Amino acid sequence: MTPFAATLPPLVGALTLLLLLAWLSRQVSLYVQHLFFALTRSHHAPTLAIFLLFLPGVVIHEAAHWGMARLLGLRTGKFRVWPKRQGRHIGLGSVSVESRHVVLDSLVGIAPLLVGTALVAIIGNAIFDAPQLATQLAAQLGRGDLRAAYGAFRAALDQPNGLLWAYLLFTIANAMMPSASDREPLKPVLSYTLLAVIIYILLGMPLQGAVAALTWLAPVLANLTAALLFVALLDGITLAALFVLRLALLR
Repeated sequence: MTPFAATLPPLVGALTLLLLLAWLSRQVSLYVQHLFFALTRSHHAPTLAIFLLFLPGVVIHEAAHWGMARLLGLRTGKFRVWPKRQGRHIGLGSVSVESRHVVLDSLVGIAPLLVGTALVAIIGNAIFDAPQLATQLAAQLGRGDLRAAYGAFRAALDQPNGLLWAYLLFTIANAMMPSASDREPLKPVLSYTLLAVIIYILLGMPLQGAVAALTWLAPVLANLTAALLFVALLDGITLAALFVLRLALLR
């Protein structure tokens, strides 16, 4: 295996888990809305339920937009943390930010994802020792010992304030994904960046810089991957519980 190929697995793992979390977050949101609509028959209750469930993460999401805008010297206006239906979508908050350049707009748009992943990695590793937990779970699941895997996961949550930290981690991870408006300025930036990378590789330009950067980032990405895996398990458990509750209500 070439040095460049050896540095790719941590990056691919982190990106794959981010995509999985985006899907899980969407499913959790939909199931919560369906559940509260079934309970109340109100179109406002599901919106409020989603907002209250993800409130800490929503505050961090909007604060990340605001902080990045201020850091880049962009003017900011109204800061709103409150749910608002926008067609078929629910906006849980917003920040008015001056639009000056597509690159600056992209940085503001992606700020919640950058801040969110950093916080997920810090909390997941400092509070739950996610890398060690991921190693234990992989070994136990590899042996087919589901009881031991459940015990290891439960032990992580049973530490002092474990459930509180897990909830904070859950809300941050599920609220950090860029909204449709956040992603809009990213499209041309990502397109041109991808085109530049393809041309760079086709021309046979040296990859030592990219390899060195990925090698330096590999331990960070490994810790991030473990933390994201922990959150994905939290989302999966939450989704399973919501599924059971929904089935019970439909009987």
